[in-house]
Amino acid sequence: MAGSITRPGTNAEFHLVDERIVGRKPASLGWSEAAALPLTSITAWEALFDRLDVGKPVPGVTPSLLIIGGAGGVGSIAVQLARQLTDLVVIATASRPETREWVQALGAHHVIDHTKPLPEQIKALGTGAPGFVFSTTNTGQHLAAIAALMAPQGRFALIDDPATLDIMAFKSKSISVHWEAMFTRSMLTTADITAQGALLNEVARLADAGTLRTTLAERFGPINAANLKRAHALLESGRSRGKIVLEGFASGA
Repeated sequence: MAGSITRPGTNAEFHLVDERIVGRKPASLGWSEAAALPLTSITAWEALFDRLDVGKPVPGVTPSLLIIGGAGGVGSIAVQLARQLTDLVVIATASRPETREWVQALGAHHVIDHTKPLPEQIKALGTGAPGFVFSTTNTGQHLAAIAALMAPQGRFALIDDPATLDIMAFKSKSISVHWEAMFTRSMLTTADITAQGALLNEVARLADAGTLRTTLAERFGPINAANLKRAHALLESGRSRGKIVLEGFASGA
């Protein structure tokens, strides 16, 4: 169920949301800090625990996870979930000093540079070929490298939209490929739709326990055309980290 209603005689508008896909706000976070979490938390949680099934080891492989785009919105929560809720060695990519520091502060064991060849950097870590790879951005650019660096029988997930996706390079290693879309359950009313509400409540609990931190990194002021353009420009530059939040409306808007 989704929609909106307007209270008669007022300009107040209320939005209806299916209760099965919502969770409580973390009591310890402000509204902006809390707003930065749901979309990315659902995406990262489903990718790690539903699609990649990281709790099931890849045979003969040291448990490790490579997150491509570790400083982005989804990457920032994926790093935390993997570090706090699993025993995986967490490897994340970041290319600038500020994003490397951000990812390390979130708990990544190792940080490598996605502007340089990935297989060589993975080999240099000495952690072995990762059984799990989660690509959050520029998947098309990294696809051949991902196939080369992954362990046989590993599992690969992505969330972006490459122009093409030739996965034949994964065949010889029997690597499974998984796409994560956080709206699948809600748009198609899947039998397990209540899982989204449950995971959001668990994220809220973990945030209140201090296990997870908000991924809010930038506050761009009130919601207006100028600030929306600024936010989109930063996102399109590929140089953002965490989540950007706009809050409230300017007077007269």
